[in-house]
Amino acid sequence: MKKIVTVLGITAASLAYSQGMFMLNNYSPHDFHGNLMAMNLNGCVPAVMNNDPASIIVPANSHMGNGLAWKIDNYRDQFSTSIYPVTNWIVTLGPSPSTIRLWNNPSLMPGGVIANNTKWTTSKFQMYYAGTGNHVVGFNTSLGNATPNSCITSVDYFSTPNGSAEWFTITGTDTITYFQIYP
Repeated sequence: MKKIVTVLGITAASLAYSQGMFMLNNYSPHDFHGNLMAMNLNGCVPAVMNNDPASIIVPANSHMGNGLAWKIDNYRDQFSTSIYPVTNWIVTLGPSPSTIRLWNNPSLMPGGVIANNTKWTTSKFQMYYAGTGNHVVGFNTSLGNATPNSCITSVDYFSTPNGSAEWFTITGTDTITYFQIYP
């Protein structure tokens, strides 16, 4: 009986910690070029970041309202459900070199050890004038979970004369992390 209670407790804790959904709403007139990282905030690893593509491009005015938001349900299912899919992820488990894992790797699937021990934490990005290769000056940063820790340094709100961005997470029955970019 004691073993069953322990296993149930560990399972509940893992599910409470699991990554949850990620949603990027780009309401701005600029194209987003950036990456997305998830990690364990208690020990920094595992850490996961998109590898292919290395930079995700979410066009101007791409959001939930028009169905063009960058939405990730989880590492695996995003490949078939996201309009901006990630083919493989860079996974860091410790001091050893990082490895590349395909979107369908068992450790990345819902309930897998990496998925259960990471949360969406940050995005390093640069905004571009829509449809061009021209940077929007000053509209670049690392935005994410502003909870202080030794793993990342991010702010959860950023503002420039060319636009602003915010990062927040809503937890409840489901956990959803939002990254919103505004004009």
